[in-house]
Order: sequence, then structure tokens, then C-alpha cells
Amino acid sequence: MQTRKYNIGVEAALDVIGGKWKCVILCYLTRGRKRTSELKRLMPQITQKMLTQQLRELEQDGVINRIIHNQVPPKVEYELSEYGWSLQGILDALCAWGENHIDRVYGDKLTMLEDNVFTEELKSQDNGKIAE
Repeated sequence: MQTRKYNIGVEAALDVIGGKWKCVILCYLTRGRKRTSELKRLMPQITQKMLTQQLRELEQDGVINRIIHNQVPPKVEYELSEYGWSLQGILDALCAWGENHIDRVYGDKLTMLEDNVFTEELKSQDNGKIAE
């Protein structure tokens, strides 16, 4: 156990989820279990080394579970742990803030976001607004 003292609680949170990739990984895992290769495809700009490092750190902090399937070839998947699911509100708020920021700075968020499960949800939400 670390003996570090924090000045404010957000420092402790950022120790666990801070950095460029951890929140992105966690957001994708809110959509279900993922293999390392699936995460890499969803985040093409992350290196394999960095992805592996981030997954290990999140697992060590108890935020994700690593599931090893006994088969040939070996299959490993990652999912949010029960503790990791407690971050869902924070992750949802960060996504919403980021979408609003993109709208504010760049205009239409759908033109600035890569196609993935999240943009598909945004498109369906926007189509629902148009239908109303």
C-alpha cells in the first residue's frame, strides 16, 4: 500500500485514471468485454506497449479484470471490475463534456469524431432529435 498523501481527492483519482489513454480504455470497456486486439483497433494511435502497460496498471488498481480463457490459442479479455463500474458516472460526464467542447470549438461533433460505437450512439440520438 502506498504511503503517499494527497492534497485533494482528485489527485488520487488521477493516479488511477489519469493519462491520455486510461479513460479511453475504460469508456470502451463500459460497452463490454474486449480483447487487447479489439482495444488496439478502437485506438489505432496507441502503441501495443502503451496499451499493455495501461491495461496492467488498471488491473493492478483493481479497476479492470483480466479474464484468461484456457484454450489454444490463448484468449485474454478485459472487463470493468465491480470497482471499475463505480467510474461510469465520471466517464459519462467526461464524454458529454468532450462532445460539448468539440461542438463549441469545432462545430459539428460528428465530423470531428472517428466512427465507432460511441459515434453510432450519437448519430442515433441526433436522428431522434430530428424526428421530434
